[in-house]
Amino acid sequence: MVLIRFMSMALNTESISDACEHVALNFQLPDGDPPEWLELIPADRLVRGRDGRQWLNDVPESILTAFNADGRDIVFDIEHATEIKAPIGEEAPAVGWIDQLEMRDGAIWGHVSWNGEGRDHIANRRYRYYSPAFAYEKDTLRIRKLSSVALTNKPNLRLKALNHQQTQEENTMWKRLLKALGLAEDATEEQALNVVSKLQSDLEVTTNRAETPDLAKFVPRADYDAALARATNAEKTLADKEKEVLESEITETVDAALKAGKITPATRDYYTAMCRQENGLVEFKKFLESAPVIGDPSGLDGKRPPTEDGKALNTEQKMIAEMFGNSAEDIANYGK
Repeated sequence: MVLIRFMSMALNTESISDACEHVALNFQLPDGDPPEWLELIPADRLVRGRDGRQWLNDVPESILTAFNADGRDIVFDIEHATEIKAPIGEEAPAVGWIDQLEMRDGAIWGHVSWNGEGRDHIANRRYRYYSPAFAYEKDTLRIRKLSSVALTNKPNLRLKALNHQQTQEENTMWKRLLKALGLAEDATEEQALNVVSKLQSDLEVTTNRAETPDLAKFVPRADYDAALARATNAEKTLADKEKEVLESEITETVDAALKAGKITPATRDYYTAMCRQENGLVEFKKFLESAPVIGDPSGLDGKRPPTEDGKALNTEQKMIAEMFGNSAEDIANYGK
């Protein structure tokens, strides 16, 4: 077995619940012939990349189980072509294949069968580092499966489809995107994609509702206009009826006040107009409760002037009787 050299960059360590440390490892290839075995995932429980992201490696044996269950070798390519170029139809040639995995004190090691191109790249130091890509659970960040390994000159050891370290500009843009989506700065790509998918779904639902409205909440315009016309006519009929009833009540109230002597015939029209104003009838009734009698009834309604049978004729009656040669007795007897 060829021993490999690796360089480790210690970060600021901090204690966590199980006393583990945060460590970032940048694996460097040895000079000369390429090694047969490479350390792919560190033994640390928390694996952290140089750009600050971290993943959980608490069940490393599950990575071996997934590899054995898949039954296929893991590709060793250049600059993660398998993860970046292959999905869009571009070539992603291998420089070697990982045909065995084993666990050494919690770390995952892989046996590499190099091809001529891979040996040439390493021997001539075209690439100095290697970087694993692996799948993880989006909720727990637990590493579950190795996806590929790549020769690279910019390693990061992060758990995602591609393992290149993000530039400062990319990282700033990513944080701005997360903020626009309402997510925290440490949110995963899966969480961001879920929010985008929901936004797209909400947009489709909104568009669909605009094109095909819910008939339980909307009606055709013609039906709406007809219903509105019926409602308007009904309101007018009711208003006319209420006005008729009010007018009748005003007449009765004013007549009663006039008969009671609390108003005079000269003010009848004035009080009638007042009663037609808003709350006018109510105010007029309050006025009548305390208003004094200003004109007593004469008591002459329906009475006839007195005649000769104990009642004198008036001046006009006497004048007419004299013109026709009638006496008071004639008027009494035949005047009716």
